Amino acid sequence: MEVLLRAALFKPANALLECLLQEAVDRLDAAYQPKPGQVRKGRSALQVQGIFGHLTLRRDYYYHAGKAAGHFPADAGLGLEGAYTPALARLLCLEGADESSFEKAALHLQEVGGIAVESRQIQRVVQRVGAAAVAWQKRESPASPCDATVLYVSADGTGVPMRRAEVAGRRGKQSDGTARTRQVYLGCVFTQHQLDDEGQPLRDYASTTYVASFDAVDDFGIWLRREARRRGLGGAQETVLLIDGASGLEKLGQDYFPGSVQIVDFYHGREHLEEVLALLWRKTTPAYQRQRDRWIQLLLSDGVGKIIRAARTAARARGVVEAVEKALGYFVHNVERMQYGSFRRRGFFIGSGVIEAGCKSVVGARCKQSGMFWSTPGAEKVLAFRCIHLSHRTDAFWKDRLNDRSAENDLLPLAA
Repeated sequence: MEVLLRAALFKPANALLECLLQEAVDRLDAAYQPKPGQVRKGRSALQVQGIFGHLTLRRDYYYHAGKAAGHFPADAGLGLEGAYTPALARLLCLEGADESSFEKAALHLQEVGGIAVESRQIQRVVQRVGAAAVAWQKRESPASPCDATVLYVSADGTGVPMRRAEVAGRRGKQSDGTARTRQVYLGCVFTQHQLDDEGQPLRDYASTTYVASFDAVDDFGIWLRREARRRGLGGAQETVLLIDGASGLEKLGQDYFPGSVQIVDFYHGREHLEEVLALLWRKTTPAYQRQRDRWIQLLLSDGVGKIIRAARTAARARGVVEAVEKALGYFVHNVERMQYGSFRRRGFFIGSGVIEAGCKSVVGARCKQSGMFWSTPGAEKVLAFRCIHLSHRTDAFWKDRLNDRSAENDLLPLAA
């Protein structure tokens, strides 16, 4: 009964919407001033799908000699996305990017909202609007005020499985040296205002925003800095760059966040510490566990230098100097960025759990499902929508999108 009642209510709602939209179309067409070279060719009917069903709109069409595509003023004024209303297009993009597949998005829309759209059509809308979403998350934006005690910037890279053509000729981690994935960089910005009762830092609720890109790390650094500036970079008492020890991310910090406190993620540091330990003691021995516990405590107490000296002494005794020295390079290079005792006393996070979780929830949950292989543009557009949504900026994006569509009717383009 509920499903039948929903269908019955949708019919008059759709009829009313068709009437209201046609009135809006007529007003838009009457007010439109053709651009130089445009010639009105009469009215054309368009089957449009909205949340309540299908409707027909008749609107003016303008032809411009020498241009492949004509112009429908009403389509731009209403913000139509092809043959979909803005409300339905927004819903299709949300579902298409957030569900684990376009097929599941189509099923979800049908079951929950009674909206019948094929999975292929959802994918086409995501690809159509996604280019604007990619550009929107990378654009310059006005800075927001920030009164946080600490503003954190974090970044990491993760692989996305790609179609063969996308990775042809690329070196990778497969046994034959070829690549199956392409690296996408994910960055996040979040704030901290206070510590808990035990003196541990507390991330501000819903303060995390994301940006993702397949661009080279230098270009990604620009987009991440723009996001940090939008969030109020410079307004917080402290800015902390929390990353792993990868050289590319270190350079990103030096180039785009000079003056910030750089911290190498403690958990990556602990993993590298265990690699050094494994060269000196077998993991199954009590000595390995004792040294592991002792060195972790040293790591948490600004004791990186002591670990390096102790490891070198043990390496000489066991005749594995070259292998241990190579593994110790990570610590030698990052001594200043691994003073975890001092960082904790200043009330900073020392682990990059936020960005690690982001790689799983933003990228992995949608782009790493079994059997998925992406094109770079396809994955980038989906990830742009996911970043915008998980950053709680969906309303802002669609508001700007509607304004941009309406601006297509302006007689003279606005100055940049």
